[in-house]
Amino acid sequence: MHIPDGFLSTGVCLATGAASGASVVWMARRAQAETEENRAPLLGVMGAFVFAAQMINFPVGVGTTGHLMGGALLAITLGPASAIVVMTAILVVQALVFQDGGVLALGANVFNMAVAGVLAGYLPYRLLARAGGRGVAVFTGAALSVVTSALLAIGELQLSGVKMPPAILGVSLALFAVSGLLEGAITLGVVRALGALHPGWIRNPPGVSRRRALAAVAFSALLLAAGAAWISSSEPDGLEKLAERTSIASRARALVPALLGDYETSLISTPWLSKAAAGVAGLALVFGLAVWIGRMQTRKKGA
Repeated sequence: MHIPDGFLSTGVCLATGAASGASVVWMARRAQAETEENRAPLLGVMGAFVFAAQMINFPVGVGTTGHLMGGALLAITLGPASAIVVMTAILVVQALVFQDGGVLALGANVFNMAVAGVLAGYLPYRLLARAGGRGVAVFTGAALSVVTSALLAIGELQLSGVKMPPAILGVSLALFAVSGLLEGAITLGVVRALGALHPGWIRNPPGVSRRRALAAVAFSALLLAAGAAWISSSEPDGLEKLAERTSIASRARALVPALLGDYETSLISTPWLSKAAAGVAGLALVFGLAVWIGRMQTRKKGA
């Protein structure tokens, strides 16, 4: 779902960048007002978990993969404002450190996944959960978050002059729908697992049981990041497949040298170990950045 540089027109990049910047600043202020003390570790752990989960590509069709986007999961566990800020931090790290998503296209990726994706996941969840169907609410919100982000990405490509024959567009939409259904199932499973670790763990004040729950999620994130090379499919994701079918894949550009491009490090020659080391490094970066954001919000609120 990460759009690389070279796919979008200058106008689309500027417009989405402005919309994303304004939205994230506004949501950061809302998050600051809502942030409770000692909540920074929760932001760090959930941000790290979503980053690690995004490294795992799973098949959604013949020769096509998808991965957890995590916007709805963050919204449900952190609230929409904090979720948007944390997801933005993840996307920034991915673009600047791993070349996963373009630098000029960062505004579009933030708008699609961090702003619209989070809100599209949270609003259905909030509405349906009130009616008593929490499981249906989680599944529906997560599925819609992926479909919404995909539709926005497709619309931005079309506004940038990318021609999509109806047959190719139809297949791509079907694959994104499958990705949405899998997102819903995975998110529901994770939310239920969190509830089993510590019922009401997000709302409860910090304590030993919540610390154990956070440690369990952090350990799961570490396993995902370290094991990505073993369990992740190497096939292209839905957006990459669409780029291949519309003959725009060759337009992809890397404008900024990445320290850990393609989630690998040149310091280690063994492929799986190189990917594992890069994943763990990214995990630490996202965790540290999200914790720093949480602590800065608490300080500003206290001041």
